Amino acid sequence: MANVMNTAGTCCLILSTLLEGKVSFPGSAAYTASLGSYFSLQQADVLPKCIVAPDTTDDVSTALRVLANATTTAPECLFAIRSGGHSSYAGASNIQSGVTIDLRGLDSIETSSDNSSVSVGSGATWGAIYSQLDHSSLSVAGGRSAGVGVGGLVIGGGISYLGPRYGWTCDTATSFEVVLANGSVITADETQHQDLLWALRGGTNNFGVVTKINLRTFEQAEIWGGVVYHVIDMEDEEIIALSEFSASDTYDKYSSLITTFGYSGAQGMSAIVNNMEYTKAVVNPPVFQSLSNLSSIYNTMRLTNMTDLSIETQSLQEDGLRQASATLTIEPTVEAINASVQAWNTSVPSVQDVPGVIWSLVLEPLPPTFYAQHNPNDNALGLSKRHGKSLLVVQLSMTWLNAEDDDRLAAAAKALIGDIAQRVGKLGALDPFLYLNYAAPWQQPIASYGADNVNKLIKIQKRYDPGNIFTHRVPGGFKLPRTPQPA
Repeated sequence: MANVMNTAGTCCLILSTLLEGKVSFPGSAAYTASLGSYFSLQQADVLPKCIVAPDTTDDVSTALRVLANATTTAPECLFAIRSGGHSSYAGASNIQSGVTIDLRGLDSIETSSDNSSVSVGSGATWGAIYSQLDHSSLSVAGGRSAGVGVGGLVIGGGISYLGPRYGWTCDTATSFEVVLANGSVITADETQHQDLLWALRGGTNNFGVVTKINLRTFEQAEIWGGVVYHVIDMEDEEIIALSEFSASDTYDKYSSLITTFGYSGAQGMSAIVNNMEYTKAVVNPPVFQSLSNLSSIYNTMRLTNMTDLSIETQSLQEDGLRQASATLTIEPTVEAINASVQAWNTSVPSVQDVPGVIWSLVLEPLPPTFYAQHNPNDNALGLSKRHGKSLLVVQLSMTWLNAEDDDRLAAAAKALIGDIAQRVGKLGALDPFLYLNYAAPWQQPIASYGADNVNKLIKIQKRYDPGNIFTHRVPGGFKLPRTPQPA
């Protein structure tokens, strides 16, 4: 550890000279503020040797030239890259005793003259983007929580309330500005570096540092949306309604639904929460009738805009607590959803005495109008062979208070995901896809893209990062397999 700390210390001193005023050290207000801005306490507890806060692409280039070139004067340093800092597991976008590059200063938002696109810095937040676009009745197929950063969500795929109309967030990214390990700055779009454009649509941080993204914009009036809470006794009705809603042949592309079965230790009870959005100014549209007709205990449904909805979503996910998630994907049959919910029900007693626990099974329809909105081969996610089949992304989301419960919650999460996989697998309704932005560190979401896409990603990485800098010196995030996969 001493060598790592001395090495990082040397890199930090060089960086502080080259990027004067943009490198902070332990004990400084800037350093403390950066750590305090992470979504999860596990990430905030990780203590880098220094934090680099670039506010231009040239700053990022300077930092990478130092960090990627090991010499006698600038020895090899490990580093991390963060945009919004919403990944929850320790080390995802922070690094103990290394160098963390905090991209939040790259927060520009510039709408094109014809309003067809918006250029955004990787450190911008979705709430800031919506706040600017709502005034022009425009929107993007972006993140649903105001505080989530642009960069990580886009290169991990990106699920949006507008997804059923416009596809994955990454598919609406028409260009990426990328700083490579050697410090050079390139643009990946449909006319140049097309292979890298494809790879960054789901291949995450394995190729370079994304500093700017161009996103398509869409006309968007008011949205009918909000959250509705139901008692857990409505479980059977909710499962049937969710399955019917998810059917591919009747799916309404203006609708988005998240159904959560959650247990709160503070309340000592379970409940069901439906997050419903209709991206037309239509109150209580027919697609939601079966859910709207169920009796509720709390209801915020209203006509509003994306800014307001994203702020509400963020309020449901309190920062500064211990957080984790894990995922799998199933087919949305009544039997498969019921098997998943019953596995969750069975797991609740194993965690209900954990202080501050919130233990939630989050179910999100992924219809073909979403994942096949564009040619599925335009991204790296590997869903091109689903042939119009509706899917359901399952996320286990958990919150708790104390570090001493970390291992216990991780074990319980593995057990529950394994139990769901076994039960749903027996029904023939388990899909191999793992949504990267929800995956646990012990899962392998990139491998779930399929051998052909993994092998293509490996070739592209060798082209743009031949020194494997973003594999060996950036340990955070999900990495590509080091050897080609059997087809």
